[in-house]
Amino acid sequence: MTENLSVLGSTGSIGTQALDVVRKLGIQISALTASRNVTLMEEQVREFKPRLAVMFDEQSAKDLKVRLADTSVKVEYGMDGLICASTIDEADTVLNAVVGMVGLQPTLAAIYHRKNIALANKETLVTGGKLVMNAVREYGVKLYPVDSEHSAIFQCLQGMNNKKELKKILLTASGGPFFGKTRKELENVTLEQALNHPNWSMGKKITIDSSTMMNKGLEVIEARWLFDVPVENIEVVVHRESIIHSMVEFADNSVIAQLGVPDMRIPIQYAITYPQRVESPVKELRLTDIGSLTFAKPDLQTFDCLAQCIQAVRRCDLAPVVANGANEMAVELFLQRKIRFLQIGELVARAVENADTSPISCVDDILSADISARESVLASV
Repeated sequence: MTENLSVLGSTGSIGTQALDVVRKLGIQISALTASRNVTLMEEQVREFKPRLAVMFDEQSAKDLKVRLADTSVKVEYGMDGLICASTIDEADTVLNAVVGMVGLQPTLAAIYHRKNIALANKETLVTGGKLVMNAVREYGVKLYPVDSEHSAIFQCLQGMNNKKELKKILLTASGGPFFGKTRKELENVTLEQALNHPNWSMGKKITIDSSTMMNKGLEVIEARWLFDVPVENIEVVVHRESIIHSMVEFADNSVIAQLGVPDMRIPIQYAITYPQRVESPVKELRLTDIGSLTFAKPDLQTFDCLAQCIQAVRRCDLAPVVANGANEMAVELFLQRKIRFLQIGELVARAVENADTSPISCVDDILSADISARESVLASV
């Protein structure tokens, strides 16, 4: 069980829920990081009293430093600051809840300093899966998934004797706000409609990814690396109620599922307290209140972001990096109302098709491919 935690992305949806768990369990906090939310960061620092506070934005860091002048808290900024937070001596575990490619380097730095990882940053494994998992094995650290789906799979696999027993991963998806819609019906989707998720309260970028099902595509790639299974053995199942968080099918065709109310504090707490289970702040699941559970196949033609992620895994090492970078830029443009909803998938597909087939040998290969993917999107609109 974690005794001292560094939280990267403490002011976001996952970060604030993680601090709810920390507050209840009485875990010490050594470092907190955020992007620009200085007001909330100041509140968190004064409550949890970390030794280090980091703002990714330099001006925000200057503002925070002024606000915290009456404390002994050290304030840093940028990627260097994130890496300081992920390698701080006191922490035994780093919870990475930042959004986007920015999460990769701090994760690797933490592993190199033999910190256990509670991972909520999808892009770490989507872009650097091979490098990260090799480092996890080399440095003998633990990597615990925080995504509800991957946490569910991790929980279902407890007690498995050997890898040959695992037949298939059944990755559940809510389907987002546009489940059942055709491409024709999605032509005039507004930003407000895309941000209206039926089950989960998340940040804007992740919510848009859910509406395009890119989020599920990234999770397929993540699961491929986390559980060392070929993409052919990962099946996406649309489950609208978000009660079953994922399932595992074994060699004897038995299926084990992990269920719970849609509340991220369950997987966050399990990642922090593993292998123990302790009382949770989350309400109890009552199946009789739910009534019924439904399942459907995903529409890969309408939700082409999911299809492109699956294709990217099969294509080459750099294709998932390119798919992720293109998507991040396309989502940013959609949030700025500069492109249409369906253009997100079109831009990702074009990027994957043109991905460099060279192997990944180091982090610089990943960073370079990411930059190229973003530039290609900008050049296309």
